[in-house]
Amino acid sequence: MLLLTCPNCGVEADETELSAGGQAHLKRFAAGSSDDEFESYLFHRSNAKGVHFERWRHSYGCGKWFLAARDTNTLEVFGTYPAQTPEPPKDLIAAIKKKRPDWKGFAK
Repeated sequence: MLLLTCPNCGVEADETELSAGGQAHLKRFAAGSSDDEFESYLFHRSNAKGVHFERWRHSYGCGKWFLAARDTNTLEVFGTYPAQTPEPPKDLIAAIKKKRPDWKGFAK
């Protein structure tokens, strides 16, 4: 079972209390975008196994959005942080690199 700690209210919640919101730190193209930009956003993203940064909503708790770093292969959660953060915190990146020395790093 996937357990994430909401950084907004501090509650550790299992995945049944949360709603996944897709990849974090991604420029989302919408109305007014070129066809190529929108196509790239929808269909041409890497989805490799490993560490991903994701958006989550504490649906059955405080209702707020937050971001999480987790390994999609092992479901190991490295940490969570507020949704308004423009990129992952440096201490979180360091924790990931310590456990996954071969990790290529954060890419937007």
